[in-house]
Amino acid sequence: MDETEFWEIIDSTREAADGDPEDHADLLVERLTQLDPDSVLDFARHFEARYNRAYAWDLWGAAAVLLGGASDDAFDWFRCWLIGQGREVFEGALHDPDALAELLDDFDEEIDGDGEELGYAADEAYEQLTGVVAPDLGLPPQPAEPLGSPVDFEDDEALAARFPELWDRFGPR
Repeated sequence: MDETEFWEIIDSTREAADGDPEDHADLLVERLTQLDPDSVLDFARHFEARYNRAYAWDLWGAAAVLLGGASDDAFDWFRCWLIGQGREVFEGALHDPDALAELLDDFDEEIDGDGEELGYAADEAYEQLTGVVAPDLGLPPQPAEPLGSPVDFEDDEALAARFPELWDRFGPR
């Protein structure tokens, strides 16, 4: 599976789910079970590689603005959700997290930002297809610390200064 096919699967299942992350995960599992097990593992490698690339302080700070704070787990689930938003949003956010203010049509912290189930979709599909747990993907682990300069998630002034567009659009009111 190449990168284009990976993103096509992400996009088609997100669109069919009408943006609902839980429905998106269910449709993704359904779609992946139509593939052979090796293709599912290829998909998992693409997903995991992007998930690890998104382990960055600036992105974590953007998640904190959008979610009103972001624990370790919340940031993990946010990265899964971000991948689920498709290539343009994902790559744009990695390049400039503040650009999420323009890249996102809307953001409802009740349903958006939590893509935990998306992170398990390939594993679930592989297990359904083979009856066994997916093997190690052979990818390097994410860095021990997020990339870039740390962000103080408790300092509203620092968040507003670092992510001015995102803060103006989605920050606390």
